[in-house]
Amino acid sequence: MEENLKQQQTNIIKVALYGPESSGKTTLAKQLAEHFNTVWIPEFARDYLREKLDKTSEVCVAEDLLPIAIGQTKLENEALLTADKFLFCDTNLLVTKVYSEAYYGFCEPILDKAAKEHDYDLFFLTDIDLPFEKDDLRDSQENRDKFFVVFEKALVDNNKAYIKISGNKKQRLEKAISIVNDLVKAKEMGFSSHDFVQIYEQGVSLVNIEKQINIFKNGIHKITLQSPATLQNGIWKLSEEVFEKKALFFDERKSNLKLEKFVPASGAASRMFEFLNEFLNNFDAETDTINSYINKHKSTSLSVFLAGIEKFPFFESINKQLNEFFSDFNSWERDKKNYYFTKLLLESEYLDFSNKPKGILPFHKYISHIATPIEEHLNESVYYATSNNVSNLHFTISEDHQQQFEEILLKIKSNVESQNKTKINIAFSYQNKGTDTLAVDLENTPLRDEKGNLVFRPGGHGALIENLNKLDSDIIFIKNIDNVIQNHIEVIGRYKKGLGGILIELQEQIFSYLKKIDSNLIVEKDIVEIMFFSKSKLNISTEYDFENYTFQDKIRCLKEILNRPIRVCGMVKNENEPGGGPFWIRDTNTNLSLQIVEALQIDTQNASQIDVLDNATHFNPVDIVCGIKNYKGEKFDLNQFIDHNSGFIVKKNKKGINYKAYELPGLWNGAMAKWITVFIEVPLITFNPVKTVNDLLKPAHQPQ
Repeated sequence: MEENLKQQQTNIIKVALYGPESSGKTTLAKQLAEHFNTVWIPEFARDYLREKLDKTSEVCVAEDLLPIAIGQTKLENEALLTADKFLFCDTNLLVTKVYSEAYYGFCEPILDKAAKEHDYDLFFLTDIDLPFEKDDLRDSQENRDKFFVVFEKALVDNNKAYIKISGNKKQRLEKAISIVNDLVKAKEMGFSSHDFVQIYEQGVSLVNIEKQINIFKNGIHKITLQSPATLQNGIWKLSEEVFEKKALFFDERKSNLKLEKFVPASGAASRMFEFLNEFLNNFDAETDTINSYINKHKSTSLSVFLAGIEKFPFFESINKQLNEFFSDFNSWERDKKNYYFTKLLLESEYLDFSNKPKGILPFHKYISHIATPIEEHLNESVYYATSNNVSNLHFTISEDHQQQFEEILLKIKSNVESQNKTKINIAFSYQNKGTDTLAVDLENTPLRDEKGNLVFRPGGHGALIENLNKLDSDIIFIKNIDNVIQNHIEVIGRYKKGLGGILIELQEQIFSYLKKIDSNLIVEKDIVEIMFFSKSKLNISTEYDFENYTFQDKIRCLKEILNRPIRVCGMVKNENEPGGGPFWIRDTNTNLSLQIVEALQIDTQNASQIDVLDNATHFNPVDIVCGIKNYKGEKFDLNQFIDHNSGFIVKKNKKGINYKAYELPGLWNGAMAKWITVFIEVPLITFNPVKTVNDLLKPAHQPQ
C-alpha cells in the first residue's frame, strides 16, 4: 500500500495548486500548463466521487480517502512521462490530509506520512476571493472560508514552500507565470524553494541579487578623484549680504511652490550610546572603580560623559527616578550613582535609550520643557519649508517606530502650529524591504542565520531615493534627524532659505533655456550662452568634441545636460567631522563632474587618491535642497539618475561571524550622481549632528 503512495523522482519542476473548494485551482492549473506548453493533472477525487455518487447515490466517507490518495499519486507519476520541464498539479495529498482531519477527525498514518513527504518545488495557495461556484460535490461557501485558514496552517506546520495567489483569473495567471519564471531562475542560481519564497516575500528582485553576488565576487567600482572641490573651484562662497538676498528671493517666489522637508529618521540610537553599552557590559561594579575602568579601557568618552552628566537634558528626569527607586540614593558614592544612572538610561527594562529612535530622545533643555529632534524639525520646517501657511514634513522611519513618533507629535504639533499660524502636514514612509541586500560570507556564499534563512540587511540610506521619488513637491529640503540646533533657528533658516533661493534662481534660468529649445527658438549665440551658463553656474562642461557637433546635436546635448533634477548642497569647512566630501571626479568616459564622495568609494591602496582625499577642504553635512520636477512641471523619475556602480562593500561581524554586505549608492552620493549639482559654502553652525550622546554637551545643544 505504501508503495502506491510514493512519488517518482524527477527533475521536472512540480507546482501544486492547493486550497479549499472553488478557489480556482483547476482553472489556474490548466492555464499554466497551456502557457508553459506542458501537462497538468486533474483532481482524482472529483471523478472518483462523481462515479460513486452516480452509481450508489452515496457521498464521500473516510474509507474513500486512501483510494483517492493512491489515484492522485498514480496520475502525478504517470504525467511525469509526458511533462515538459513543468508539471502543474490540481491538488495533492496534503489537501486529502486536511479534509480527512477536518471531516473525520483523523488521518490514516500511511496517508499522513505520504502527504508530509510528497515534495513540490512550490505550492500556490489559491485565495478565496473568487465567487463560489456551487455543485453537488462541493460543500458550502461558509466552509470554504473557514477551511482557507486550515489549509494555510497545514502548509506552515508541514514546512512547505508556498505563495498565496489572489485576484481575478487574468491577474492570477500573470502573477503565477512571473513567479514560476523567477522560481526557475532562483533554482539556476542555487537557491532552494524556501529561499525563493523568502526572497519573494522580501520583495528583492533576483536580478538585483545576482548583480550583488557578482559585485562581491568581482569587487566594487572605485571612483577616480581628480581633485578636491574647493572655494571658487566647484564651491561657491557667498557673502552674508548675498545670502540674505537669496533668502529674500526665496521668500518672494515660494508662494507659487509646494515646499517639503525630508528627514531620514530610521534606525535606533545604538551607536549614540555605544561606549556606554560597552561600559555596562565590561564594568564590574563589585570590584572596579570607574576611574580604573576609564584608564584600563582608555575610555575618554566615558570620562567626558560623566564630567558633563548634569548638563544632559535627561539628567533631572533620571536622577528623580533613581531617588524614587532607592530611598538612600543620595548617600551613595559617586561611582555607584553614575553606574546606576547609566543602567537606567540604557537597560531594556528601564529607559532603553539605545534601542529607541533618535527622533524621540530628549535633545534640548528649554526653560519650559525638554525638546526632541522631532520638535526641533517641526520648528525648522515652519520657519523655512512653509508656503501659504502650509508646511510639509516627511519622516522616513522604521515601521516599528511610527507609534512613538506619533505620540510625540500628538503632544507638540498643535502648539507649534498655533504659535506659527501654520498648518503642518506630517507624512511617514518606510525604507522598502525590497531594497535590502543579501549578505555573504567571506567566500561569497549567501549568509544564513541559525534557522537556515538567508540574511538580508538594509541597503543603507541610498534606498531612500525611492521614498524621495514618491514625493510631489517642487522644492525639498533634506536634513538628517540628528542635525538640529538649540536656539539660533533664524540663523539656520536664513542659510536654508538662501540655498533654496539659489536653486530657484538657477532652475528658472534652466527652465527658460529648455522652453526655448522646445519652441525651436535657439540660435547659435544661444548655444554659446547656455554653454557658458552650464560651466560657470552649474559646473558642467560639454563633451570635448562638442564644437564638431551639428547644430541639432548641440541642442540635443544641451537639453540632456539641463533636463535633470537639481540639488544645491551646503558645504562646511572640514574640521575632521564625519561626512562625505565634495570632489571633482572623472568617469569612465573621462568626463568631469562634481560629486559627494565617501572614503569607502575610493581606492585606499592608491597613494595619489589618498592624497586627493586628504587635501579636501570641505565636507557635506547633509544640507541639501532639491528640485525634482522638470520645466513642464512633471516629476523626474529619480531612478534614472543613479550611478548604480557606486555602492559600497562593507565588512561586518555578527556573533563572531565575519561577513560582507553591500550598501546601495548613498542617497547624496551615487543615488544623485547624475543630478545637476551645485556646492555652496555654509558656516559650521549649520552642522550640529548628534553622533554620540556626548555631542549633546556641545554649545549648539546647550541652553544659551
